[in-house]
Amino acid sequence: MNSQIHWQQPGASTAVESSVSPMGAIWRTIRGYILWSYERGSLHYDIMVTLILLFVFVSPHFINYKDKPVERIPHLTGVVVVPGDKGELIYQIQASAVNASAGGDVRRQLEQIIEPISGAVSITNVETVNDPSGHLQSYKVWVKKE
Repeated sequence: MNSQIHWQQPGASTAVESSVSPMGAIWRTIRGYILWSYERGSLHYDIMVTLILLFVFVSPHFINYKDKPVERIPHLTGVVVVPGDKGELIYQIQASAVNASAGGDVRRQLEQIIEPISGAVSITNVETVNDPSGHLQSYKVWVKKE
């Protein structure tokens, strides 16, 4: 028996051909991605993981998530703290933070600047630091914790 199959005949469609339409296969693939139904190690699983990683690493360049860290504003007086030789703390405070010309007590103003930083302290020594031309640049203040 010599039988030939005529693939292009109009009435010869089978159930297999109708169920494998291109759009059906595409929707089945998309449904598999959404429901995460592919086995680990398969091509589609690797594609899903790649898409997720791309989203995680590339999206912050295009989407503003407004998740920046809180900016810390440094102390406006420009205080520098260093430990001393005898266990005390040495604060270097800019002269512009202290108003010495108004007849105010410089020592009290220095305490008001230092106390918010390190709590209750007692000033043991105050030294002025001048620039080469003799202008007051900063104060060095030695303190002990109370």
